[in-house]
Amino acid sequence: MHKIHLKPGKEESLKRFHPWVFSGAIARIEGKPEEGEVVEVRTAGGEFIAKGHYQIGSIAVRVLTFDPQEDIDKDFWRRRLTAAYALRHSIGLTERADNNTYRLVHGEGDNLPGLVVDVYGRTAVIQAHSAGMHLERMTIARALAEVMEGRVDNVYYKSENTLPFKADLYPENGFLLQSGEGEPTDIATEYGLHFHIDWLKGQKTGFFIDQRENRALLERYARGRRVLNMFCYTGGFSVYAMRGGASLVHSVDSSGKAIDLTDKNIALNFPKDTRHQSLAEDAFKYLDRMEKGAYDLIVLDPPAFAKHRDALRNALLGYRKLNLKAFEKIKSGGILFTFSCSQAVSKEQFRTAVFTAAALSGRNVRILHQLTQPADHPVNIYHPEGEYLKGLVLYVE
Repeated sequence: MHKIHLKPGKEESLKRFHPWVFSGAIARIEGKPEEGEVVEVRTAGGEFIAKGHYQIGSIAVRVLTFDPQEDIDKDFWRRRLTAAYALRHSIGLTERADNNTYRLVHGEGDNLPGLVVDVYGRTAVIQAHSAGMHLERMTIARALAEVMEGRVDNVYYKSENTLPFKADLYPENGFLLQSGEGEPTDIATEYGLHFHIDWLKGQKTGFFIDQRENRALLERYARGRRVLNMFCYTGGFSVYAMRGGASLVHSVDSSGKAIDLTDKNIALNFPKDTRHQSLAEDAFKYLDRMEKGAYDLIVLDPPAFAKHRDALRNALLGYRKLNLKAFEKIKSGGILFTFSCSQAVSKEQFRTAVFTAAALSGRNVRILHQLTQPADHPVNIYHPEGEYLKGLVLYVE
């Protein structure tokens, strides 16, 4: 096994079980590991400290184990997937008649950095964010089928857009395992509502599972309100608002495909219901032209404004601008659900951007809820960067 030797003192974060080795911490590499190979990480004094997947980039090693005796073999994957399933079972997500949609593996949060697995009914969708997980995809799929025996029939791989391009990786999307009983249904159930899941072409694994609990919270505030769902994607918040008794719901997204999927999901749950209207339009332009007081509940759930720290300043300006427009236009007594899914933006930075927007608007604003990702997106206590979803529910006078 190739060995990564660290610079003096650079093992301190690993001693605190942080699962990343940055390229700048490396003194030398013993051997010539290929991207995705398992390597040993050693201190400057030669002491073993971890094993993980090697990759060229700022994160050079994603740690799989801190145990020198633990091999990265078939049993390893079964153990980790079994532990991940046990967590979801313990929080009541795996045996619900009204919900068959949840995240089974959340990267570092499940001690499997670089791997995401989402379950939609009887189909599991795997997404690799590292070369190592890509190379192990079939081993992971087979272990997943064993662990989920009787619960999952199909395993789909969706990593074409999540891996850094490298000619010899060929991350093609497609089924790794299939039951052979026809095409699997693309309809999944979340808290009694039904959604078409576009795992073929959609964002992430096809659906934003991480907003499940926040959608359910919005349902409680929707009755009698006029709701605007910005950056609606598949219309998740819109569908919950409809069930919550909203007087009208408008869904806005710049993508025509997203609007089509939103319309399909509204029709699936509320056929011929005239309260809903969808618009394919840029969010900022729509907020500019809409009348003040047109809505008394607004959802701002934009895509990540900052995928890297280099984009942080512009991202914070973007959040401030977006929220300022909402503060200026929302009806007095309105509710604003506002989110950031940018990992590079901290909870404090996002809050500051929103608070600055509130001050600039001159409105009296109070916090009702501070939101994050749900329990099936756990945060490894040694990897605080895993808390990527930030949200605020605000009352605007």
